[in-house]
Amino acid sequence: MALFGGGKPAVKKGDMVYAWTTDSEIAKKAECGGAVTTFLKHALETKMVDAVLAIQRGQDIYDAVPTLITDPKDLKNTAGSLHCGTLLLSKVVAKHLKGAKDKKIAMTVKGCDLMGILELAKRNAINRDNLLLIGVNCGGTVSPVKAMKMIQEIYGVDPMKVHKEEIDKGQFIIEFEGGHKGISIDELEEKGFGRRTNCRRCEYKVPRQADLACGNWGVIGDKAGKATFVEVCSDKGADLLNRAVKADALATEAANPKGIELRQKVEGAMLKLGEKWRRKDFGTLKGDLWGTIGRETGRCIKCYSCIENCPVCFGDTEALKAKSFMVTAGEVPPNGMFHLRRFAHISDTCVNCGQCEELCPMDIPLALFSHAIRVEGDMAFEPKLGKAAYKN
Repeated sequence: MALFGGGKPAVKKGDMVYAWTTDSEIAKKAECGGAVTTFLKHALETKMVDAVLAIQRGQDIYDAVPTLITDPKDLKNTAGSLHCGTLLLSKVVAKHLKGAKDKKIAMTVKGCDLMGILELAKRNAINRDNLLLIGVNCGGTVSPVKAMKMIQEIYGVDPMKVHKEEIDKGQFIIEFEGGHKGISIDELEEKGFGRRTNCRRCEYKVPRQADLACGNWGVIGDKAGKATFVEVCSDKGADLLNRAVKADALATEAANPKGIELRQKVEGAMLKLGEKWRRKDFGTLKGDLWGTIGRETGRCIKCYSCIENCPVCFGDTEALKAKSFMVTAGEVPPNGMFHLRRFAHISDTCVNCGQCEELCPMDIPLALFSHAIRVEGDMAFEPKLGKAAYKN
């Protein structure tokens, strides 16, 4: 077994540790010990990667901006989370970074980012081998427009005066000029706010197909709030963590067994909540999925946003518009085949990222339809995979 200085054993795939940064500047800005930012910074400093794709705060907390960073010093500006930023990074890599085919890139990914990357990698649109993926546990994101309305109406706070938000212990917490306030996610969602609907239905909370899976679930004792729980999911992830510790960029200790158990319970509770929302959302269709699709898509203005922003609607977009969808040019709303063919195109690969619905200017619940069709397909071939979604 490889040893570090002082006799500490090197980590390997499958290990779970608490980790925290030794960089005081990162520690001031980051959350939960700053391990994620430290991983990215160390990978860039040591030339493990050529660049880091990160999310940076733009004008305010509702403005999440994808940023390609090549100077390690700039990474401190990306520390912390932006739950009101609803970007999907897989499409950014494929469309704007040439699928990482000519450079090595490190990036943080939530579950839907990762699923999109894996689907695009299957189609040779992304080189997975050139990506160093730092997964982050995700309980869901909040649409920026709806978040501002929620903060104004439910919290009674000017949304432009909020300088920080977080989701912790089942609450959406805001910090603003003059104080802070938290309200339970359940209460917010009962009032029609809270997380995006696709996030509520999501059942991929810990992205274990990344190289490292990081978060605050399961950090207890004197490290609570001061360290990151890290699950080592690949040899590449183990190598990064070991290098960072050896360089004294990161400190670690074995995860507390009770913390591991707590993390499992939190993940289990989130999965059960996802099942509940699937039953509720799919139940609203009342056995009339295709009829509902026909009625709702009558508002479509054929802007193609659902095609442009879908991570698995892959191919030559102009060809899809002109040929594959067989719709008459200038016809608005388009005939029913437009959406039926699009749904068929992604029926076996929809990752429930919600981008189609999030960016639809006509508020058509496209993510609900795509997800329901995917589940129906699962049920047709593997009944056990989909039956829970429709259980009353």
